[in-house]
Amino acid sequence: MATRLDPQIHTSLQRGLVIPACPLALNAQRQLDERRQRALFRYYVAAGAGGLAVGVHTTQFAIRDPKIGLFKPVLELAAEEMTRANQTRAEPLAGIAGVCGKTKQALEEAEFVRHCGYHAALLSLAAMKQARDDELIAHCQAVSEVIPLVGFYLQPAVGGRVLPFSFWSRFVEIENVVAIKIAPFNRYQTIDVIRAVAKSGRDDIALYTGNDDNIVLDLLTPYRFQIGRQAKERRMVGGLLGHWAVWTRKAVELLEECQRLIRKGGDIPAAMLQQSAEITDANAAFFDAANNFAGCIAGLHEVLRRQGLLEGTWCLDPGETLSAGQRDEIERVGQAYPHLNDDDFVRQNRDEWLRG
Repeated sequence: MATRLDPQIHTSLQRGLVIPACPLALNAQRQLDERRQRALFRYYVAAGAGGLAVGVHTTQFAIRDPKIGLFKPVLELAAEEMTRANQTRAEPLAGIAGVCGKTKQALEEAEFVRHCGYHAALLSLAAMKQARDDELIAHCQAVSEVIPLVGFYLQPAVGGRVLPFSFWSRFVEIENVVAIKIAPFNRYQTIDVIRAVAKSGRDDIALYTGNDDNIVLDLLTPYRFQIGRQAKERRMVGGLLGHWAVWTRKAVELLEECQRLIRKGGDIPAAMLQQSAEITDANAAFFDAANNFAGCIAGLHEVLRRQGLLEGTWCLDPGETLSAGQRDEIERVGQAYPHLNDDDFVRQNRDEWLRG
């Protein structure tokens, strides 16, 4: 029988959380830096994140390479830190584990992360680029029988594939789907997903933005569709984002403000629209949009390096580095938008997080 989502975690996901997509901390030899990896997890918890997403794109899919052998150690490390944090929390952290590969691999990963205590799997379909909808749905259904699913629309520029409305209409019929991370970096494709959920009539699927280029507007926009004779409205309630792996304390404040404005109703202040553009500009630097996202992971590492949380920007692939001019762009947005960073918060707490 499929594992069902813990009711407390379901309530939290429905309310809306900040869930950073966690980076991988490496040393100069491109080996796991356990001390700094733990410090990263502790930073996110202290910053107010409501969950952690580990083993996802930002953690680097190459951790699954048998020669590297980091998938299990990193997932276990994160699980340990979440268990530790939950001992002093009123509300447990939502543990989201990335699950990849074709069906055999995905099932093995799903079994492992369930055993580790993760609540749900963020299911990447990047390994099935040529599969038809029938194959994709059968794959998703099989994994859902092991662990609750968070659907994942990953943008094609970083390894995803186009997933049409027809796919999402069938995906939301899978009973054990609990949330969807919508990250195609495309407004048309974003609407495809939300319309499919609205049409399904399911109110138990939480919608999370993964569109790092459109965070604020995603969180503030009411998506309303005419379904038969009824108007159905859905909203994105939180974010599962690589962008929120940096400046996380400010991300928590941002989500709280967006939720406050939605409760209040009325017009959205112009200042929030301005901040939306500022955050998108910062994301362009972090994610290296100018070079088709080639430096997206190294860019996040650079922000964390500047704060002293990471020692360097090393990735598992030596060819995965900052692009020419990307460091200057990160410097530019840091100076242009000092109100978006949480440098002071990190500076005050970093040594504690880094202690064993």
